Amino acid sequence: MKMPIVLAALGVSGLTATAVVAQGPSVSRGQAFAQANCASCHAIDRTGESPLRQAPPFRTLHHRYPVEDIAESLAEGIVTAHPGMPQFQLEMGEIGDLIAYLKTLEK
Repeated sequence: MKMPIVLAALGVSGLTATAVVAQGPSVSRGQAFAQANCASCHAIDRTGESPLRQAPPFRTLHHRYPVEDIAESLAEGIVTAHPGMPQFQLEMGEIGDLIAYLKTLEK
C-alpha cells in the first residue's frame, strides 16, 4: 500500500544510484534534492511556512510516521490525493539521501 505522502516532484538529480549507494546516504545531497525538487511547495528547513499552504513542512513529517517508512513509497512512486502533487519515483541513492536529510529535521 502506498502511503499518501506529500513530497515534491522528481527532478533530474544527476546522480546515479550505483555511485550514491557505494558512497552511502548524504545529508547534503538530500538537502540539495529537496531544495531543487520540493521547496516550491514544501518548507524544507527547520523554520518557515510552506509556499503551498496545504503542503506539510518537511520538519513535521516525523510526527506523522517514521520517515524511514516512506522509502518503499518513494521507490514505487508517490501518489497523493490532491491534484497538484505530481507522481514520481526516486532511485535508491536519492531515497537514502532524502531520508538522511529528513532525519536531520527531527532534532
